[in-house]
Amino acid sequence: MPSNKDFGSRAHHLSQVRGPLCAGIDPHGALLQHWGLDDDLAGAERFAMTLVEAAASTCAFIKPQSAFYERFGSGGVALLERVIAESRKAGALVILDVKRGDIGSTMAAYAQAYLDPASPLAVDAITVSPFLGTGSLQPAFDLANAHGKGLFVLARTSNPEGKQVQMAKRRDGKSVAQGIIDEVNEHNGDAEPMGSFGIVMGATIGACASEGEARLRESTYGITHTTVRQRDTAHDLSQFNGPILVPGMGAQGGRPSDLPRVLGAATNFAIPSYSRQIAQPGPAVASIRTAIEALQEECRAAMGE
Repeated sequence: MPSNKDFGSRAHHLSQVRGPLCAGIDPHGALLQHWGLDDDLAGAERFAMTLVEAAASTCAFIKPQSAFYERFGSGGVALLERVIAESRKAGALVILDVKRGDIGSTMAAYAQAYLDPASPLAVDAITVSPFLGTGSLQPAFDLANAHGKGLFVLARTSNPEGKQVQMAKRRDGKSVAQGIIDEVNEHNGDAEPMGSFGIVMGATIGACASEGEARLRESTYGITHTTVRQRDTAHDLSQFNGPILVPGMGAQGGRPSDLPRVLGAATNFAIPSYSRQIAQPGPAVASIRTAIEALQEECRAAMGE
């Protein structure tokens, strides 16, 4: 691991060494069934730890979705602690997808749970929601600064419901999403090689080739989802100086070629996140690693690395 203390420096260094890809480890019931496992804690453990073995020593980033562990109660949370510990031991940076957002002492408590090194759930960065106001996240920014951690703030998500809030216009003419982007970037300043405070930008936003492609209903391993390719993606990332987590890659419709289209000048800051497409070849570790290697090369090529 690099000696730099802040998340931005560590993330930049490790992505240069291992590649930009983020491996999501999400023990969804349909994926467990695809592997021939029961949808219980034992099945989740087999699934999650196999993916840790396959990905944590080769990927720069591991991203567990907390909800898929919490659904098993205390045993699931204990499994999440193990996934975090083993992934970090293997040299990966762990981004915990929790999307927490609250005010005052409650936000501070969430930050302590995931960003305080003394916590058994301590990770390198977490996802947070700014829709109680970006300023409500200040306790998380403060604790992240104190311990060299990172945040990824939801800005422009690809779910159709998000548009009515995220693309709403403020009095100054900016979209809500652009306001979030700018406010987060203020925390990064002129940090080199990049700041520690990032945003979440869905891979499936952007210009669509036709109205027929604007909304697609798909099902992968029994997981039905909507892929939306929207025309109104007005956002400016030209001055953004932090990591950009890009979910929606793979099974949800996002492709490496979408990265420069969605992110423009900030493409080099992208952390493209795959979950189902990485899990699909399992449970054989070798097959998962082969899939990861192929995706790494595609992402590197699209990002001009």
